[in-house]
Amino acid sequence: MSAALHLISSMATRQLLADLVSRFERGSDHRVRVEAVGGVEAARRVQAGEAFDAVVLTAAAIDQLTASGHIVTDSRIDLVRSGVSVAVRAGAVRPDIGTEAALREAVLAARSIGYSTGPSGVQLVKLFERWGVAEQLRDRLMQAPPGVPVGQFVAQGQVELGFQQLSELMGMAGVDVIGPLPAAIQIITTFSAGVAHASAQPDAVRELLAFMAAPAVDQIKRDNGMQPA
Repeated sequence: MSAALHLISSMATRQLLADLVSRFERGSDHRVRVEAVGGVEAARRVQAGEAFDAVVLTAAAIDQLTASGHIVTDSRIDLVRSGVSVAVRAGAVRPDIGTEAALREAVLAARSIGYSTGPSGVQLVKLFERWGVAEQLRDRLMQAPPGVPVGQFVAQGQVELGFQQLSELMGMAGVDVIGPLPAAIQIITTFSAGVAHASAQPDAVRELLAFMAAPAVDQIKRDNGMQPA
């Protein structure tokens, strides 16, 4: 039997990939090992020359790694589109976030606000800047370290209002997900996969990625809080 395929990904797709790999392995002779870390750390390790068979990160990160020669050209496959949701500690009062104006008021009323280091976190800070409240919120913002879910700080009571990918908040103990950002200001991240140049089994990787992009597994993606790309 050939060696297990080794994938590296960001934490946002950790459970999704676990579920997809489980389904894939039922009908394949290939085994797959997924390593999920912070997105920035994953990209750094690939750039540093660590040998992986495939990489699953944001579409922008995959494009950068392709440009730098670490991902096989034209191997990118878009897997899911993921939106940001808002969470509070389990049992806490749930503020109205149904409109942009309501969410702005909830943010201004919160004693502390948690957000991620990923692209969605960057966009959230830009939203606060557009609202003209970034300076007002500066001392109330807590950025979770790479690879650490915002929900962890929400559950522990360190953060009153948490923002992160739904996939990283859902099912977390001690956290109530209020809902997604309003559609008008929703932050969507596309997560994609690519074949690593270092892979000794590129054909097997392409088989895996094609499976992950197939309509037959769309429901697994929805069950993980994401939409098929």
